[in-house]
Amino acid sequence: MGILDSIKTKLFGKKEAAEPEPAAPEAPEAPAAPKTTSLTEKLAAAGEKLKEVAAEPVDIEMILDAAVKAKGVNLNWRQSIVDLMKALDLDSSLAARKELAADLNYTGPHADGTAEKNIWLHKQLMKTLVECGGKLPKELVK
Repeated sequence: MGILDSIKTKLFGKKEAAEPEPAAPEAPEAPAAPKTTSLTEKLAAAGEKLKEVAAEPVDIEMILDAAVKAKGVNLNWRQSIVDLMKALDLDSSLAARKELAADLNYTGPHADGTAEKNIWLHKQLMKTLVECGGKLPKELVK
């Protein structure tokens, strides 16, 4: 799992695994009549799945503010990629930020650890989180 996936998991939670399919019986006693599902039933089931997918956006600001408050330290996650990663209890080292840059398809100058690269990482991460269903104030998604 990459750094970007770790951030998404911390903010959006893990998607529930699909229920395992029941094992087929080894020797059926009698052939069962095939179960038919009407088009109406199929559409109703599809509608329920869509409702689950179209849930409310995740309030990223609230989650990160709560994480910072719980830590009891002053972290400026709104402007600093390092502080944002620290707020989520993730590795904020140069190596981790290089990995995040690769996850976000960074194509700028490859001077590692520069302020410009860190600013780009933060801005791109904010945009990506919104694209994934997160809600952030407009000033953070420039």
